[in-house]
Amino acid sequence: LSRMTIVTVGSEEVIEQITKQLNKLVDVIKVMDLTEGRHIERELMLVKVKATGAGREEMKRTADIFRGRIIDVTDATYTIELTGTGSKLDAFLEAIDPAFIIETVRTGASGIGRGERSLKA
Repeated sequence: LSRMTIVTVGSEEVIEQITKQLNKLVDVIKVMDLTEGRHIERELMLVKVKATGAGREEMKRTADIFRGRIIDVTDATYTIELTGTGSKLDAFLEAIDPAFIIETVRTGASGIGRGERSLKA
């Protein structure tokens, strides 16, 4: 089985229509709206940034503040991995000078129900 997380915004009627349409698909086993209960949401982001001279230590310090990990190092760049809520990742991007950002990749939100709540067939 595969799992897919779809993030959407809309009225209750729009969300209900999306759920109904998904349930009509032959290969769909179950649809669960995570917003109807307690859940955990996270997103993954990889950011390649310029890291030279004094900016190198500052970039490392900023990554540490946001609990990011430097996963690749070259003479001129760091690649930083961050996970968390979308707002946390946005805050990291706002905290660094946009001129230092070379490339950014984000997964989008993934979620899971808390506690005993699960998506079992």
